[in-house]
Amino acid sequence: MKKYILSSLAVLSAATLFTSCNDALDTDPRVTEMTQATFPGKPGDVEALNAATYSIMNAMGGGDSDNQNPFYWWEIMSDNCYGSGGLQDNKVKSLHHLVEMSVNQYEQTFILLYGGISRANNQIETIDNVPWSEKEKSQRNQLLGEGYFMRGLYTLWLTQLYGDVPLITSTTITPEMEKQASAEDVIYPQILSDFVSGMNLMGTETGRGDGHANKYVAEAFIARAYMFWAGFYKNVSELASGSAPAMELVEQEGCAGGSLSQADVVNYLKDIINNGGYKLCPDFRSLWQYSNSKLWDEAHDGEGHAYAFIADMDRNNCFDMPGMGNGNTEEIFQIQFMNASKWAIGGTYSNPRMYSNYISVFWGLRNGASNQNGDRNLTYPFNQGWGQGTPSCNLWDDWTDAERRGGYTDIRKLGSMIDLENELASYTFEKDDCEESGYAVKKYAEVNLDACAANNDTWWSQCEGYTSSSLDNKMQGDHFEDFYLMRYADVLLMATELTGDPSYMNQVQARAGVPQTGYSLKAVQDERRWEFAFEGLRFNDMRRWTGNHPSETSYAPAALQAQAGKKIVCLGDKSNKRTMQHMTCSWAKRYVATNGFLAKPQAQITLMNGNLEQNPGWDAADAETQYKVLY
Repeated sequence: MKKYILSSLAVLSAATLFTSCNDALDTDPRVTEMTQATFPGKPGDVEALNAATYSIMNAMGGGDSDNQNPFYWWEIMSDNCYGSGGLQDNKVKSLHHLVEMSVNQYEQTFILLYGGISRANNQIETIDNVPWSEKEKSQRNQLLGEGYFMRGLYTLWLTQLYGDVPLITSTTITPEMEKQASAEDVIYPQILSDFVSGMNLMGTETGRGDGHANKYVAEAFIARAYMFWAGFYKNVSELASGSAPAMELVEQEGCAGGSLSQADVVNYLKDIINNGGYKLCPDFRSLWQYSNSKLWDEAHDGEGHAYAFIADMDRNNCFDMPGMGNGNTEEIFQIQFMNASKWAIGGTYSNPRMYSNYISVFWGLRNGASNQNGDRNLTYPFNQGWGQGTPSCNLWDDWTDAERRGGYTDIRKLGSMIDLENELASYTFEKDDCEESGYAVKKYAEVNLDACAANNDTWWSQCEGYTSSSLDNKMQGDHFEDFYLMRYADVLLMATELTGDPSYMNQVQARAGVPQTGYSLKAVQDERRWEFAFEGLRFNDMRRWTGNHPSETSYAPAALQAQAGKKIVCLGDKSNKRTMQHMTCSWAKRYVATNGFLAKPQAQITLMNGNLEQNPGWDAADAETQYKVLY
């Protein structure tokens, strides 16, 4: 198993944020001077630029999840999670209710993504400052391809969050670039062209567990981006009919222009399936750190605690065994972390915990028994956390209903969620808990051991090569589980959705031990929800199955509205009769009003002097858009 791998090692402060109409991007002069004079001058310099481009993902995937992690946001905004947490945890609740607590609440990720785009642009533009030899050409093409791919990826996330935004494709900002561009007609063609450039320039071996992109990564994200564009913008909710239009591409290095069709996308997925060498892990639980061999050993030593859920696993399939866990056989692209967080970390996009998978802390347990939060005797094998974004009753109930109708047990349900009442009998709620469902996230959950020295230690401290966290706070600093951005299971399910051939989906179903079914859109929708719960995919899946002009009865608004009336724990009282209700109006109404986009930060709208327009549904003068205290 790979331990403590960081997706980016260099810190180059290429600060990027909108500042004015005439000077749209503010670039750190230290980087500018180095670039103009001597940088990059050798291949290692481009490697450093590349690492800096990737490091934006650590700033998003680690750090303050409620403030800047879009993958966490998309789960909270979906019907998979409630806001929950304590009374003071208003950011996560505002996300869940599709409102805002301040006009700049969603600014940090906006700035981070433009920072990543700026770094990628610099990497693309300066790569041939290096006098590459013929022998080094493949290295040059790989690094250029990664630059194009990462620019496309950051732009994809940016427009999925904020909709129409300025499209920045150069470090030299023209007046035209400062203007808001159409995501449907201008930005997505550029995103897909960047992915095609990456596909054609990158090789196939880089990226095998090292956090970098390769040809197959680009092919997979071509499918994800194309499917969102076709479903959301072109209103093709069922792609197996083959009715999605072709997209005209932009000519640039690695992309000859022309068009990208649905048939092309299918061929790219088949290339991954036939030639990529990826395969599903034999056991779904192998993907998650709660299946580590040290916890498995405790389940079989006959002493103390025993975590029954993994006791029947083959030890060779445990998270920290070869081919499992971090760097596993189905991991195509991911954010990686390492033991490098520290309170004093600096830099434009830094966060003290950016090298720790901090989503584990946000989804951690808030046990409140007699002020014993963090007592592992009450939560073994899981640890303390902030208790935000708890799984919704809707997810549990819908999943349980599917099991009942099909006459099977899906291991992914308890492989993804903790059933607090039945798995942690001693668990109690904090007195200020609200919007609690009785479930917690098991994927990415913090894991403790009997062998650990203290409460709020983590199992990572028992791994070979571990050194004490520089945070001196293991609960916040010691989380090194990869955050999956693309798994092979996703490739298989996308292939079924695009072709109608159930054989790809059947492989995912077989691994979960559930009956293999024929193709239907409903079957694909369910499989995607069960397989990828809490991995940041659900909300944008809902959006592309809904289309661009929804009514309150469309797929996403109807699914979100189904949360209303579900019983919840409030103020720590399980016996209360509170039910989930929307904060200001209804989930269906808020979704239709916003089309699933967040508010653009008002500070950036002001600085752009009319070139950036607020998204519909986010008028700050409208009470339905504003956070309201419910509990």
